[in-house]
Amino acid sequence: MQQTLLYSPNWYFFMTQLTASLQKKHVKIISDEACFQGFFRMTKLVFSHQLYQGGWSPELTRERFDRGPAVGVLLYDVKKDCVVLVEQFRVGALDEPSPWIFEVVAGMIEPGEAPEEVAKRETLEETGATIHELTHICDYLVSPGGTDEKFHMYMAKVDSETIEGVHGLPEEGEDIKVHTISFDTALEAVKSGTINNAATVIALQWLAIQKLKGLI
Repeated sequence: MQQTLLYSPNWYFFMTQLTASLQKKHVKIISDEACFQGFFRMTKLVFSHQLYQGGWSPELTRERFDRGPAVGVLLYDVKKDCVVLVEQFRVGALDEPSPWIFEVVAGMIEPGEAPEEVAKRETLEETGATIHELTHICDYLVSPGGTDEKFHMYMAKVDSETIEGVHGLPEEGEDIKVHTISFDTALEAVKSGTINNAATVIALQWLAIQKLKGLI
């Protein structure tokens, strides 16, 4: 017997525009204080927020890692179909088989700086390359359950033959090695988990979609 599913308009619908149910104004900040200040800052927040079914939550206490905004740039050589990634030590990867990570160019945005200008500066510092035109990929919250870091991701077209060597600012403890990798190799590294940091995975998957659509 063939079954037919009947969808009632009372419960089955498509959202034509995705909008959060509640906004920043629906949060009451009771206290906001630094509980740690070192290379990074940790803030202790006590707050209450409105509930979906009405009323307010009890007072909640959370520690937030105040990392701030950051920028990333995927360098892509269209003619050779390869990407330029950087390799550097990352303390957050100490429990991985190797804490040296393959990444897109990245850096923190200081107050008053535009993401695009930081993208150009970090590319020069980390690879020695000068870029002019940036394609915006996306902006995303890195881990909103515990940090305020927001990442601004871009792509820039380059000539990979002019980019090589070891770069970075020694006074900031940077020791950054440049790698030119075929796009297929980079994508396989994502699939195998060799490339496992969010910024680089997002950028490479975006590039894969653009190539599939014939947009690049």
